[in-house]
Amino acid sequence: MSDAHPRWKQRPAGSTWGDFGPDDQLGRLNLLTAAKVRQGVAEVQEGLRFSLSLPLDYPGGSALNPNRKPPVLRPLQRKGLVNFNCLLGELEPGRTDVLSDDMAVLSLQYSTQWDGLAHAGQLFDANGDGVPEPLYYNGYAAGRDVLGPLLVRDTGMPTAESSGSTSCAKALGIEGMAQNGVQGRGVMMDLHAHYGDARSLIGYDEWMRVIEADRLEIEPGDMLCLHTGFAQAVLAMQKNPDPVVLNNSCAVLNGRDEKLLQWISDSQIAVIAADNYAVEAHPALPGADCCAALPLHEHCLFKLGLHLGELWHLTPLAQWLRAHGRSRFLLTAPPLNLPGAIASPVTPIATV
Repeated sequence: MSDAHPRWKQRPAGSTWGDFGPDDQLGRLNLLTAAKVRQGVAEVQEGLRFSLSLPLDYPGGSALNPNRKPPVLRPLQRKGLVNFNCLLGELEPGRTDVLSDDMAVLSLQYSTQWDGLAHAGQLFDANGDGVPEPLYYNGYAAGRDVLGPLLVRDTGMPTAESSGSTSCAKALGIEGMAQNGVQGRGVMMDLHAHYGDARSLIGYDEWMRVIEADRLEIEPGDMLCLHTGFAQAVLAMQKNPDPVVLNNSCAVLNGRDEKLLQWISDSQIAVIAADNYAVEAHPALPGADCCAALPLHEHCLFKLGLHLGELWHLTPLAQWLRAHGRSRFLLTAPPLNLPGAIASPVTPIATV
């Protein structure tokens, strides 16, 4: 593509930058058309609903990722009283109300989640001046469009010195995904049925074997769900996850496999949602020093504008679909409409 855009003169090889417009912030969500919604609705035969989220306090602790903390719930105040089991009659004599009101402090990627497009970018020379810049999908820039603090004291839990918001994705925030609605036809790819509970690295060849064995039909605009059994294993650990066991469990995608990445590009799927921790293997297979630590994240979020879901609880749905000889369903999965956020918890609903 030779036409220059306001934010870039050259785009990454194989990317979709500009394909949906110079100011696009939705990426492959543009493929969730009205026709795709109708296709999803057409898959509803039984009217059964499956909630695809783990509880927000799972995995539990911070053993799987020391940077992400479980949610904290605290009550608010009401006129100087603790506003939890609060007897309103103590403030207004004669009232019979008992009131509770609380707040949550959430790590937005702690549990079942969507990765937004500003979650992973790349150092890339978009101006052609030989100097790579920190950029995100469609050329939106760190420090200009995606803003964050410079001081560590302005991160993490609010303090007396730093009590307000200190970061904001002015572009590519998760609110765009929320306002899109994220509804259409889901397709289940049941890796667990073929590769079991053992740690398996899934490249293009292994991927195609599953598609052929299960006769999967995956079309442009479909939302692809990958069942590995990982979230089910996390749930069974009852908020005491064993990272040694989990890091050696279940299928993960080989983000270094260029043929697999090209399949993702060519398929024109709208999103990928997996029940494992990062969709891809982390750490990835060794690559050159110049390569991304998370190559599939870079390919999907930065190049294609393809959102990634992680830690979805897919096992009950996958088992039901396999038992009934099906792979398709209606999927509804909007994130929180939280302007400026990088990612979001999600409670996806599948209807069959």
